[in-house]
Amino acid sequence: MRKTKPVMTFDCDRETISGVIFQPVATEPCLTTPAGFEAIATLARRRMIVLVFNLATWSLLMLWAGSILGSGGWTWLDGAILICLGFAAPWPVLGFWNAAIGLWQLSGKRGPAVLLTPDGEKPAPITVKTAVLMTLRNEDPVRALRRLKIVKESLDQTGEGQQFSYFVLSDTDRADVASREEDAIADWQAHDADRERIIYRRRDHNLGFKAGNVRDFATGSGREFELMLPLDADSLMTGTAILELVRIMQRHPDLGILQGLVVGTPTASAFARIFQFGMRLGMRTYTMGQAWWAGDCGSYWGHNALVRIAPFVAHCELPVLAGGPPLGGRILSHDQVEAALMRAAGFEVRVLPVEIGSFEDNPPNAVAFADRDARWCQGNLQYLKLIGLRGLYPVSRYQLIWAVLMFVGVPAWIVLFALAPFAAAEAERMIPDFPFRSAVALSLALLLMHLAPKLSAALNVMLTPGEIRRFGGGARFTLGAGIEILFSLFLAATTSLRTALFMMGLLLGRSAGWEAQARDTDGLTWSAAASRFWPHALFGVGVGCAFATVAPHLLLWSLPVTLGFVAAIPFAVLTASPAVGDFLRRHRIAGVPEDFSPPPEIRTLQLAGGF
Repeated sequence: MRKTKPVMTFDCDRETISGVIFQPVATEPCLTTPAGFEAIATLARRRMIVLVFNLATWSLLMLWAGSILGSGGWTWLDGAILICLGFAAPWPVLGFWNAAIGLWQLSGKRGPAVLLTPDGEKPAPITVKTAVLMTLRNEDPVRALRRLKIVKESLDQTGEGQQFSYFVLSDTDRADVASREEDAIADWQAHDADRERIIYRRRDHNLGFKAGNVRDFATGSGREFELMLPLDADSLMTGTAILELVRIMQRHPDLGILQGLVVGTPTASAFARIFQFGMRLGMRTYTMGQAWWAGDCGSYWGHNALVRIAPFVAHCELPVLAGGPPLGGRILSHDQVEAALMRAAGFEVRVLPVEIGSFEDNPPNAVAFADRDARWCQGNLQYLKLIGLRGLYPVSRYQLIWAVLMFVGVPAWIVLFALAPFAAAEAERMIPDFPFRSAVALSLALLLMHLAPKLSAALNVMLTPGEIRRFGGGARFTLGAGIEILFSLFLAATTSLRTALFMMGLLLGRSAGWEAQARDTDGLTWSAAASRFWPHALFGVGVGCAFATVAPHLLLWSLPVTLGFVAAIPFAVLTASPAVGDFLRRHRIAGVPEDFSPPPEIRTLQLAGGF
């Protein structure tokens, strides 16, 4: 055996000794990614193309904005607006190019065919053992286990069920919920012949949150398995989807994480129904485009994905950040950090950007959505302390930076909008020939970039034979798309200010945590909505009054955004209304394909009262 040493990055020629991976000291550099899906030079060219397109577009937007703001000479107000735009614009720019690339791939029948089992080829038998995990913390155990049982039944029907075991990993700290968990598990075990493969474990602490729970499993019972499939309490996957992912991992031992595309489960909530209709469209082209250039440094969303346990244990332990909460201590948003560490260890992290039968629930109302966004915001901002982590690939490091910019750009939009009426007043007073038309055109260009993933996916649906029928036909699809665009404008206003206020709270030491999430809705009272969204209404009224006072002719142009703030309270109440949700469901408006032709797993969930 050649002399070896442990390292953080690997090439093609690797050896395994007692489960620890080593790289030979002297080897020829590998010309492809570890699993051999692409040439490294090909991925480098793709990334350079995306980088150039994004930088060029961002620069053009900044030059365009600079020509408008500087038309009458520069003031501190002009400079502040340009700086805010500089922080806010990168996210819609990347979304635009991801969507454009994704549409190009889908239109040309390009895509991740290299990962999937070739058509007509007999599927390989499953030879690896996989642990299916469901993590809980103060959740409704009956609701959660109903989904896990459906997963098991679906896998059993494939004839490969004996290769899977099921673990319910609880961090519940409420005695009444813990008792219900134990009773539900005992009942499941009593009525299932595979009771020895149904295991329940509850920790007496919440150390490391969900990531700590999963890691405790991986370093203990998980060593008996090659793969693990983490599921959230609202996750649902078909047996065929899981087998497809397992076969890919089985064929390619250098794949460390394989993330399947997750779509929304049919729902009775109006909020979740409209939201997931838009996500179903937006994710289609966005994720396809991102996978084209991210390649072996793909994203990991923490659930509905397969993870290779041995390298996960060896290389993906999360560091404890210096300082205390909210930005120090244990990491909240663990998934992308684990993906970066897995790739640094020489294993690929891939996203399979196609709909194969992987589902999740979406927040049922605007309050639950805002709470989830706040937790993600804090977790992503913790990445500021991880960007310089040694051994990471440049693309992985970029993705951590991008996760931070996603939220840093939010208050930038808020400040930019708040300053807009004063900038308009200054322009009218000091610049008689101010280029208002150019300013409006720039605003529309930014709006179109925001909507590009959804618009491009809608175009793909219309151009793909038979696809529009899966969404209920042309009339329903068009109506749903129109409603969702209006919905997204209101939601953007509602969540952006909430996120900006939460980020201010972080400066004062406010911290989120891992607690039970709202899964179902019985509606939202006016008082509950007002208690959460009165600052939004006040902000919208203030900006609207400022426009009406200093630049009344621009008030109409501001309404698509201003109304989103002013109407935040009725928006939250209306979209949480069971009556509105029932109306949309009965008329199949904003329906996803599973509403019109549900797979057996979704039908089983419906019959069991799962939504």
